[in-house]
Amino acid sequence: MMDKVADLQKALRIDCEKCCGLCCVALYCMKTDGFPENKAAGVPCRHLRSDFRCDIHDRLAEQKMKGCLGYDCFGAGQKVTQKMGEDGNWKTNPQKAKELFQTFTVVFQLHQMAWYLLEAREISSDQKQQTEIMALIVENEQLTAKAADAMLNTDVAAYREKVNRILKQISHQVAVMPANKKMTKNFLGKNLSGKNFDGSDFSMVLMIAANLEGASLRGSNFLGADLRDANIKNTDLSKSLFLTQMQINAASGNTETKLPKNLVRPLHW
Repeated sequence: MMDKVADLQKALRIDCEKCCGLCCVALYCMKTDGFPENKAAGVPCRHLRSDFRCDIHDRLAEQKMKGCLGYDCFGAGQKVTQKMGEDGNWKTNPQKAKELFQTFTVVFQLHQMAWYLLEAREISSDQKQQTEIMALIVENEQLTAKAADAMLNTDVAAYREKVNRILKQISHQVAVMPANKKMTKNFLGKNLSGKNFDGSDFSMVLMIAANLEGASLRGSNFLGADLRDANIKNTDLSKSLFLTQMQINAASGNTETKLPKNLVRPLHW
């Protein structure tokens, strides 16, 4: 079982060398969100080279391409590229391009949920709950193992409903704030520097450009929180919960920012 978990953890990490540039083609992008241009889904970014690498990758921070710097596909890119196999890619087999892009969005969602489930498994101390979580992880692997055409018929919404239910249970279990005291959903640009938020539930909270420098965040839950441009310099997030690489990439940290063991420090910091 531990080998299965370790393999899944590895599969959820991006490996751009094994991808055909899917995030640079499949997605709809807007310049105002920190991308090079307004781009329709299915249209290659003008900076995507013939070898599927980015020709301004080493200058993304300099050119303030925050959307590109922040994005993380949870390993969906290489998964879908490998799934195509002898069918080639969106360039060599344009007839399959639309199917490839749609499959990418499905796998992205499933991999994101798998990321949360793996952490939920570590947090939970209830055997029955852990069994339910592992069943969802196994189901996730079965769904992403399907052929591309079959995967497009996946009822992602139904699966997400089951995942959300277990994640809500876990979130309630770890929260220290009384149930009748609701956390505000908007910390946009707020100065929270040095404050004690241990055990707080920031799930789905808007925290764009919030100043969290030096705040105490032990056991705080960041499930789905928007951390774009949030200041997490000199902040200890090592014991925070449900953080993703995408959230960390989009925030502003430094060498003194402490991260959970499953996340890596962005190079552009």
